[in-house]
Amino acid sequence: MVDLAVLGPLAAYGAGRTELPLGGPRQRAVLARLLVARRQVVPLPRLVADLWDGEALPRDPEGAVRTFVAALRRVLEPGRRPRTAAKLLVTEGPGYALRAAVDDVDAWRFERAARADEAAPALVETLEGALALWRGPAFADVAAAPWARAEAARLESLRLHVVERAAGALLARGGAARAVPDLEEFVATHPAREEGWRLLALALYRSGRQADALSALRRARRTLDVRLGVEPGARLSRLEQDILRQAPHLDPAPEGGGQVWARAAEAYTRALPVADRSRLRTAAALMRDVAVTGGEGLSTAREHRLAAVAEARRYGDAELTARVIGVYDVPALWTRSDDPVRAARLVAAAEDVLRELPPEREAERARLLATVAVESRGAAAGARSLRAAREAEALARRLGDPGLLAFALNGAFVQSFARAPGGAGGGPGRARAGGDAGRDALGAELVAVAGAAGLVPHEVLGLLVRTQARCGLGDFAGAEECAAAADALAARHELPLVRVFTTWFRALRASLSGGGWEPYEEAVALLPGCGMPGFATGLPALARLTVALRSGQQPAGEGVFGPYEPWVRPLLDAYGGAGRAEVARAVAAAPEPPGDHLTEVLRGLTALARQLVGEAGSGGPTGLVGAGSGVVALEIPAAGGARGGRAH
Repeated sequence: MVDLAVLGPLAAYGAGRTELPLGGPRQRAVLARLLVARRQVVPLPRLVADLWDGEALPRDPEGAVRTFVAALRRVLEPGRRPRTAAKLLVTEGPGYALRAAVDDVDAWRFERAARADEAAPALVETLEGALALWRGPAFADVAAAPWARAEAARLESLRLHVVERAAGALLARGGAARAVPDLEEFVATHPAREEGWRLLALALYRSGRQADALSALRRARRTLDVRLGVEPGARLSRLEQDILRQAPHLDPAPEGGGQVWARAAEAYTRALPVADRSRLRTAAALMRDVAVTGGEGLSTAREHRLAAVAEARRYGDAELTARVIGVYDVPALWTRSDDPVRAARLVAAAEDVLRELPPEREAERARLLATVAVESRGAAAGARSLRAAREAEALARRLGDPGLLAFALNGAFVQSFARAPGGAGGGPGRARAGGDAGRDALGAELVAVAGAAGLVPHEVLGLLVRTQARCGLGDFAGAEECAAAADALAARHELPLVRVFTTWFRALRASLSGGGWEPYEEAVALLPGCGMPGFATGLPALARLTVALRSGQQPAGEGVFGPYEPWVRPLLDAYGGAGRAEVARAVAAAPEPPGDHLTEVLRGLTALARQLVGEAGSGGPTGLVGAGSGVVALEIPAAGGARGGRAH
């Protein structure tokens, strides 16, 4: 992984923050120009024009650009084998593009942090961390180039806005005194920004310095008059009047739980050195707690967790990294990853640390193994993932740590859907025998272990596992008991994501009882903003399709099927009147479904497509399949009983 930096002079860093040699000015300009394009293709003639910009061209300018690109590829992808396609600096169409991820470019990470919601956890730390990425003016060594000027100015404008947002957030949580020095420096450097003056005056007033606050406002008035020839805006004028009458609304709001937390976080920040390793451990533990708040919290936690792991790796301390990785034992119910790219990076980091840790560090090893099992769930599963789940569970049982065992059982659960290694088409392999019955037993153990130890999130996980498993076993009354218990715990302990899964279960149950599509409407409404794209993407369209099929209606195929498209498409083609050969080709092109919650549903869709075109010996499941997902189910008639197909 290469870290590209443009918030200052252009730089690239490899493993261990080693700075990579980017070559001379024009070669560096090629990289900068592609970064300005933000993953879009820059045609070769455009690169030539921008690099030489009115200067005399060399004999073969396009050849020179190709040479620069080749040199940059050697630096940025040192492990790439000869004659294999580049993955980062790619050739595409008429030119080149830099396909860097958001996490790999400091300016892009900065922009993402700048968009943090006002109610986001640790907003001050998020914004201050973003500002710490700056090492000087953006694109400092090419900022004079016309193609870089607008982007550099845009980033600088955003930086100033973030400085003001960070100061405002600090004031909102009672940090007025700490904000004053930085705001004094800010208005001295940017005297035309009225918001900076307003925040400075407010910070001074809230620090008990009313006279200094009024003095700051008078300085603002003089500065704006001299520099711009304008009077202060309405907000500054109103603040001056409010300070003179000591308006009550200027005082900080009475402290609630959020303010108490913020002040504690600020005290912790002051108490420890910036590079203290305990900060990393605490940050990772905090992200675990943030994740279970759902929505923005879950997305934020995934982002900051990976950053904490990367920072821990830079210390070269395997035990520290193991703790930072392993402390994030957030329950995972759904078997399709929300962020496969980050998950793969976490698995790779965990595997690296497992090789470095001494064998006697069994607790850390168990947590790393459980992390491998949980993060490699679904499509990424394989022999190693299954083995990691089993090893983590065995270690946890031997150590007798309930928290560790709950985490390991989570890994065993998500891997229980995985296909048997090397057995393509051989049916799902189970980490525990018995399919839904085995998962029900696993969920019951999770409830018992976590409940006795006061591990509420994992107790809820066990109840949701049992809800799904009881659905798969046809015991919908038992599933409802588990769902109700999960809802009660979630309400008491503020776990909002639980409602998403229990609502989808109840929609499935009601729909199977003749309710059609209507019960799903509330469930679908909960998906936007839930922070679980692995669960939400494609699910509404898939649910609508299964309802139509169970009702004997010809499916319209509306909506976005996302990752389920390869298995849905042959069936929709068959219903749409496609020929047998065409449908057979579509069925053959569909890969083996990944080992996850919806494996049986996807296999059932393929079986239905085969039935509709009268394919002999189509085999496959029959009856109600997929109910163990707890969200959708498909009814497959016996061969010869398919409904309504027009394929021929």
